[in-house]
Amino acid sequence: MEQLSFLDAPDDRPASSPLADRLRPKTLDEYVGQEHLVAKGHMLRNLLDRGQLSSMIFWGPPGVGKTTLARIIASHAKAEFVEFSAVTSGIREVREVMARAEEVRRHGQRTILFCDEIHRFNKAQQDAFLPYVEKGSIILIGATTENPSFEINAALLSRCRVFILKALEEGDLLRLLRHALQSPSGFGDMSITVTDAQLSQIARFSNGDARSALSTLEMAVLNSPVDGEGQIQLSDRVLADCMNRRSLLYDKSGEEHYNMISALHKSMRNSDPDAAVYWMYRMLDGGEDPKYIARRLIRFASEDVGMADSHALPLAVSVFQACHDLGMPECDVHLAHCVVYLSMAPKSNALYVAVQEAREDIRSSPAEPVPLHLRNAPTALMAELDYGKGYQYAHDYAEKLTPMTCLPDTLRERRYYRPGEQGEEGGVKDRLQDILSWKEAHRGT
Repeated sequence: MEQLSFLDAPDDRPASSPLADRLRPKTLDEYVGQEHLVAKGHMLRNLLDRGQLSSMIFWGPPGVGKTTLARIIASHAKAEFVEFSAVTSGIREVREVMARAEEVRRHGQRTILFCDEIHRFNKAQQDAFLPYVEKGSIILIGATTENPSFEINAALLSRCRVFILKALEEGDLLRLLRHALQSPSGFGDMSITVTDAQLSQIARFSNGDARSALSTLEMAVLNSPVDGEGQIQLSDRVLADCMNRRSLLYDKSGEEHYNMISALHKSMRNSDPDAAVYWMYRMLDGGEDPKYIARRLIRFASEDVGMADSHALPLAVSVFQACHDLGMPECDVHLAHCVVYLSMAPKSNALYVAVQEAREDIRSSPAEPVPLHLRNAPTALMAELDYGKGYQYAHDYAEKLTPMTCLPDTLRERRYYRPGEQGEEGGVKDRLQDILSWKEAHRGT
């Protein structure tokens, strides 16, 4: 746990500190990115300028400036700043901080408590904040990479404003990298030759993470050769060693991302387990979130396998849970299990076609009312209006079937689900044909 007063100088860091730490901005004007929050006229900036601070949650990916922004807010508000991590702190530490905050509040001093990775606190630990947030003893700033709707107690979340921080743009990262080369706190006192192409490589590799970008630059500079005049020439070979080359070819938000997920889908659809496992692992090796791949497998299980093998969907859902519980690298074998199963499963896109055709009819046709015989009649008035009149309860019949139509009149002959003959769906097709034939034969009776 780190406790700092606004009078301290936490940014006067020694040269041995990591580059990202030495270059941490001290003011909003130095802060890079998140213009939708901190630019003049925007919400967070307005709250700061008006002195209307309240507890808040910063939600965003790693390396986008959550901790830095919290420090700047504390400095701007001239508040005591206490920082601790949910990974290493428990209820005892929380209570110690609260006692200190109560004491300084009596002397007119506010305390900003910054809790990194707040989603890692359990319910009891999160509940420990509540009375102090409600009394105003502290201003809580929590940082999380996870959706706060699912990871933070509703009682605590309702007392905090949620601000979404976005991954930095490539231009933001380039600005940070060039600043690092020029700033006395960075490499400003060194003679370094680096090309725009090399800086762009680092920015793309970092995927919106400022810490990753600065760390990569620092590694490359410190490991590049120095000539007799003290000039450092940033080496492509060293830069490649500092980065996973395959990650450079996999932009999680760009074209290569969509190319590879497309390759995975089409390999499974074509029953090619070898290609499917290859493309799956290319994505993992490039840093893809395994849960994203698992979500796509869940979709594939119904879109491309469907009723031909109804075991595919629960398997895919189970694999998603395994990815959530285990994470990388352990969950790679579970993903491979599902990818191979889906590749080898019989295929049917009948469910996908049914959904597409039903959606098109709904969009292009008038909104049909529910037929009267399918409506419930919970009141006498509804019964008088013939709600439910003519409804046939299937369980009252030996065949558990009735010839009653359930679509609106204009669509009564429409067929959306047309099963194929692969795998289990062949049996479903025969069953559906028997049902349709029976209804046709008994229509009007």
